[in-house]
Amino acid sequence: MAAKNSAGSRVVSALVGAGAAFAARKVLSFGWTKITGKKPPEHPEDPQVALRDALVWGIVLGAGVHTARMLATRATTRRSADPDETSA
Repeated sequence: MAAKNSAGSRVVSALVGAGAAFAARKVLSFGWTKITGKKPPEHPEDPQVALRDALVWGIVLGAGVHTARMLATRATTRRSADPDETSA
């Protein structure tokens, strides 16, 4: 059974997604620094940033943040649709 799509559940999902994106960015930045020995590019569009670094950082960041948001939102939705809590 699908969870009700109320305004409250959408707000909670958005907040959880934002928190997951923030945490994912911090973890990915830490990992990038440990692996490469330098901070990730703050402005990948800057011509002084190597194209390889800009592309790799963009791909890693995009995939990582999107995956974290998706998993967090799915977990939140699954929890709100728990049949034990919604049965009457």
